[in-house]
Amino acid sequence: MVSRTIPVDSFDLVIFGATGDLARRKILPGLFRRFASGQMPEDAKLIGAARSEMDVTAYRQVVREALLEFADVESKPDDVIEGFLRHLEFVTVDATGDDGWSELRSLLRAGVVRAFYFSVAPSLFGDIAERLKTKGLADEDSRIVVEKPFGRDLKSAKALNASLATYFDESQIYRIDHYLGKETVQNLMAVRFANILFEPLWNAQFIDHVQITVAETVGVGGRGSYYDKSGAMRDMVQNHLMQLLCLIAMEPPSRFEPDAVRDEKLKVIRALDPVPPSDVVRGQYRAGKDLTGYLEDVEDPDSITESFVAMKVQISNWRWQGTPFYMRTGKRLRNRTSEIVIRFKETPHSIFGPNSGSAANEMSIRLQPNEGIDLRLTIKEPGPGGMRLVDVPLDMTFSEILGVKLKDIPDAYERLIMDVIRGNQTLFMRGDEVEAAWAWSDPIIETWENGDQQPDGYDSGSAGPESALELIHRDGRRWRELRG
Repeated sequence: MVSRTIPVDSFDLVIFGATGDLARRKILPGLFRRFASGQMPEDAKLIGAARSEMDVTAYRQVVREALLEFADVESKPDDVIEGFLRHLEFVTVDATGDDGWSELRSLLRAGVVRAFYFSVAPSLFGDIAERLKTKGLADEDSRIVVEKPFGRDLKSAKALNASLATYFDESQIYRIDHYLGKETVQNLMAVRFANILFEPLWNAQFIDHVQITVAETVGVGGRGSYYDKSGAMRDMVQNHLMQLLCLIAMEPPSRFEPDAVRDEKLKVIRALDPVPPSDVVRGQYRAGKDLTGYLEDVEDPDSITESFVAMKVQISNWRWQGTPFYMRTGKRLRNRTSEIVIRFKETPHSIFGPNSGSAANEMSIRLQPNEGIDLRLTIKEPGPGGMRLVDVPLDMTFSEILGVKLKDIPDAYERLIMDVIRGNQTLFMRGDEVEAAWAWSDPIIETWENGDQQPDGYDSGSAGPESALELIHRDGRRWRELRG
């Protein structure tokens, strides 16, 4: 199956923090792949802006090295690489001062889409937004892209939103969560709302529980100083896992349009019950063979910041009352995997007897790796000797079923940046959505920060702390095995 590449309108994209890690690893390689696919117009202009003192030739060399390290350039002809580099400009800008802004303004064109990517610390968002407006770089049609974290609690999130709203309308602000750009996450919406097969079953009457897992094998690495001020709750649960929960639990929107989709997600967040301490587990990985522990990685022997969170969440509405959602995320776990598991209820009566081997149906949406969806059904095991039942998957691995190589599936940043140029906010978070998520998360975090209890330790390469297993076992359920 060959995917269609739909070109976008001419644009100028300014990347603040253009020499930083995110720009080098994700933004610029993503733009290169869109260029190589033919989606970027020939006159597109990519303008790097940073504190670094360099000219455009030096910047293009920086980008060339980033592409060699993080993009699949070996399979591309040299003229494609050179063609992409010719789209690049660079200007040295002081985000909190006056230097460089007039030079940046002189590089921008009239009559094209104008977007500004804030690949910088959130503390600079307000300064950059102010200068874009007061120095005449942005107008009512311009767009700004801001990266998480969107604050560290409700108070700071409100302040950040208010700062941006002083200079830009909500329709111009694109809060990016790369999880929403993943192909399988969007397929979750297609599976739910394009197949009448599932909608009658997508409720508490037929679904026993839902599991959302985002597991990583790596530790905090070089992010130790940042991560220790954040933790798994702020870094993953409040945004990435929350977004996945919303897409599973939301009501069908009236249209696949930005505000219609985001209205339904907001309703889910506002319907979340407060989570009691007994329904939350937090953990911290220990040192293992040839591996340092969390306390060594963050260089703080007294840290009580969590690298693992598991929780049981309830949604108080007609569709989901009584169906628990179990969420877990952590670092240094057994395998790298991100998946959503929908566990259906068992049949009310088995005509085949208690020893037949029948099991409940299960749908698994794999976000990474091996992106795809499988639905486990019960069939008769071949052979004589009675009615023996066996559980088998109907597997839709994208690379196999659709004939698409995994490396050819657009990266989340590729899709989301092109959506910014199109002016499509469907896969971006709205300000009230961010604030509602913090309003739910804050009491959990405050309970931890006001106490002195150490997170439960777990071995590197395990499935997490034993207390996380007990959290779900006490309800007579089991976590799905962490599969790579």
